[in-house]
Amino acid sequence: MIQIKEVQTKEELSNFIKFPDKLYSGNKFRVPQLHRYEKSILKPEKNPAFEFCEAKYWLAYQNDTIVGRIAGIINRKANEVWKERTARFGWIDFIDNTDVSANLIKVVEEWGKTKGMTKVQGPMGFTDMDLEGMLVEGFDEVGTQAVIYNYPYYPIHLEKNGYSKDVDWLQFKIKVPDQVPEKIKRISQIVQKKHDLRPLKATNAKDIMPYAKKMFATLNESFKDLYGFVPLTEKQIEYYIKQYFSMVHPPYICFVIDKNDEVAGFGISFASLSEALIKTKGKLYPTGFIHILKAMRKNNKVDMLLQGVKPKYQNKGVPAIFFSEMMQAYIDNGVKTAVSSHALESNESAFLMFKDYDHKQHLRRRSYIKHI
Repeated sequence: MIQIKEVQTKEELSNFIKFPDKLYSGNKFRVPQLHRYEKSILKPEKNPAFEFCEAKYWLAYQNDTIVGRIAGIINRKANEVWKERTARFGWIDFIDNTDVSANLIKVVEEWGKTKGMTKVQGPMGFTDMDLEGMLVEGFDEVGTQAVIYNYPYYPIHLEKNGYSKDVDWLQFKIKVPDQVPEKIKRISQIVQKKHDLRPLKATNAKDIMPYAKKMFATLNESFKDLYGFVPLTEKQIEYYIKQYFSMVHPPYICFVIDKNDEVAGFGISFASLSEALIKTKGKLYPTGFIHILKAMRKNNKVDMLLQGVKPKYQNKGVPAIFFSEMMQAYIDNGVKTAVSSHALESNESAFLMFKDYDHKQHLRRRSYIKHI
């Protein structure tokens, strides 16, 4: 018999976070999240998204053994912006047992109904900066630290429970060339001159920090029409700056600055931490941090995590500037492979820059939806 219990204690939250480590033990493709990072997202006192979100977490038990987990989330701001009454599910993991998955999904649906929601979508997090989308293609590929991995049976279970495709995101694996294509460099130079733009030349994190908040302002503008997105608040922006900007490697980041010293566009990438995180098994200590530091210092693979362009500069070739600068940095640092950020499959313009490089589809992830 399957029992579903709401997470209410510190120990239960810890079990909620650790469950996938057991489920995926021995799997060489899943990139685990650091446990302390997961706690910072799931705890209301840590995550500023709880100012406009509410959430519950549940564990599934079979004979007193944990066999699944799920989170239910209501983002009130997203529902207001998109004029919807939608509950989200996320942090979903389960053994290959249809009773387990059905009971987990049902508890979110019933909770959503009590809150007046009319549909459920997911996997999604509190905001667009969290992990989202269920893997439907690329099960034999190592993902990035910014995406969900799941077994092939997950989508099958969701569809059996009445869920259907809402949107797909795609990622591409790009072979770093010996030199930046002349065409890209030429377009970059033309766009810079025509629109009075320049790439920020940063040698350390201090050079970037004065532009960090401006970058997030540009992100809010450029992402505003994307699936499920809501503008990040000031507290969220400070939260993400604190979380990520201490780890930046300046050559792998390019902010495009306009004549008013604003961020017209940006590209952000990091040395891939995938292999390092697999070695940490979710734990930073006692030795996990060593694997991460090594990956940050020497690595032939990068993850292109975020790109954005202010609406007034869109369709004007601005991505050529930051892709040209970042690609040259990859070449200079011995990088052989770059994995693109995820982009909606309908957003064809997001993939235009890749056509000048040797590339292939890496992963496809899906957001599912069901009316309740």
